[in-house]
Amino acid sequence: MKKLNSAIIAAGGRGTRFNSDRPKQFLELLGKPIIIHTLERFEQCAAIDEIVLVLPAEELNVFVPIAEAAKFTKLKKIVVGGATRAESVKKGLDAIDGATEIVAVHDGARPLVSAREITKVVERAAETGAACLVAHVTDTVKTVENGSITATVDRANLRRALTPQAFRYDILRRAFDGADLGEDVTDECSLVERLGIEIAAVDGDARNIKITRPEDIVVAEAHLVLLNLENS
Repeated sequence: MKKLNSAIIAAGGRGTRFNSDRPKQFLELLGKPIIIHTLERFEQCAAIDEIVLVLPAEELNVFVPIAEAAKFTKLKKIVVGGATRAESVKKGLDAIDGATEIVAVHDGARPLVSAREITKVVERAAETGAACLVAHVTDTVKTVENGSITATVDRANLRRALTPQAFRYDILRRAFDGADLGEDVTDECSLVERLGIEIAAVDGDARNIKITRPEDIVVAEAHLVLLNLENS
């Protein structure tokens, strides 16, 4: 049986910080929903064989016709998310093909990821078992207590965790089984870390931002225009 690389796109959130009537992943970016841009990145990546999309229940009827019109060939399943991001990812994990060897988990609100970044993370996970896309911290970081700065943190070894994060299927399954999947679990690496498994860091592009607030739309559109020019 051929081993597969599967991607779980976590787009089950409600986007409460965005102050919008619809979840942020369905708002438009250069005329297309953010989630469509994200799916296109994985559709175009040769390292990915199948995609499982996790959505809020109330968006299923709206999104399915949009997905059909886009004619995604790798989008195999659309499942309803859970109460937390971690619960949504677990529902996606439960739905992936049984022949999956590597699982890449990606935030649906990160439409600027490149096929090259996806490939690098998947390949590194195949080598080591677990890999996380990261970016350097460029700002000076302070610790604060009771409203006062107490120290300056050495940022040399600090990285921002991006997505996708990729793992061998058996490792990710072990990490999720029996774990508390509350709001404090903000990424998959935090669960895998609890197993004592080393996670390889893969350098990513700082443009791979997560759209969280309305002003991020403007930034993302500017980046997307540049990316399209670079790839034209």
